[in-house]
Amino acid sequence: MRNLFAVLFLSALVLNGCASHEYRAVYLDAQADEPYTLASGDRLRIIVYGQDTLSNTYAVDGGGRISMPLIGMIEAQGLTVPQVERAIEARLRNGFLREPRIAAEVVAYRPFFVLGEITTAGQYPFINGMTVQNAVAVAGGFTPRAVKSTVDLTRVVQGATVTATVPMSERIRPGDTLTVKERYF
Repeated sequence: MRNLFAVLFLSALVLNGCASHEYRAVYLDAQADEPYTLASGDRLRIIVYGQDTLSNTYAVDGGGRISMPLIGMIEAQGLTVPQVERAIEARLRNGFLREPRIAAEVVAYRPFFVLGEITTAGQYPFINGMTVQNAVAVAGGFTPRAVKSTVDLTRVVQGATVTATVPMSERIRPGDTLTVKERYF
């Protein structure tokens, strides 16, 4: 009997380790108030005051960097816009400009993705203030077999992928993936 109990206990531990990591939406809500961090797919307008040739719109590449004339590659992955401004100022101050002044803003956020029981699955441009309901509408709406009350939202939070089942009123962020599940009846 003890051996049977030990085998069942070890089996439960192994199966628990294989379970997917589903988190409550409360965890995602806490992350929604954090400052926006840049990643691949974002586009920034960078203005270098007094230097029209350096002022332009720059894309964050697949490696998370921005390529600018004179100073080369600037790491942007995981940084906020003010942090990128300071990094550019520091590079320009290092032998190019005496007192550089920089202004930067995000002009295009990275896209979000909609998958599952949706009319047109794919990637779509993010617009500030979007909810899950807006995202589903942009993707053409639900198929007849879709669960219409909740979706699974996947987001990268502090380097870890987090998935939660959220209501239609949940706000989304750039880079989120929404998966609309199929209902059984």
